[in-house]
Amino acid sequence: MSLGGIGNLDYTVLLCSKMDETRAFYRDVMQFPIETDRENWVSFRVGAQLLTLRPRGPWSVCDDGASVPGSAAVQLAFRVPPPAVDACHAELVAKGVPILREPTDLPSWRHRTLFFRDPEDNIIEIYAEY
Repeated sequence: MSLGGIGNLDYTVLLCSKMDETRAFYRDVMQFPIETDRENWVSFRVGAQLLTLRPRGPWSVCDDGASVPGSAAVQLAFRVPPPAVDACHAELVAKGVPILREPTDLPSWRHRTLFFRDPEDNIIEIYAEY
């Protein structure tokens, strides 16, 4: 098999400067079930994939360097059924999460989207296809 034959993304690691706050966000706000929970490594089960958090900084492979405050490192997009976009929006607002863009239809993409940030300033999108 070659690199072009890779057919599965198993996990994504978010580098964290605010590990405790980000852990609480994905656990309490997003309500993702925890698969592994260690001081410097927490994985949440999201469907077939894992969303993993670890502290930013030097480790055995490299030094991640500093993050730029207010700058997103990634955009995570979570697909839901169409009625769930508005329900998720209401839940986020009730939990005090600042919204970047309220539920909006994007006809050229055939998506209904909602955008906000996690504590690390990553952009989170909840969307539905229609």
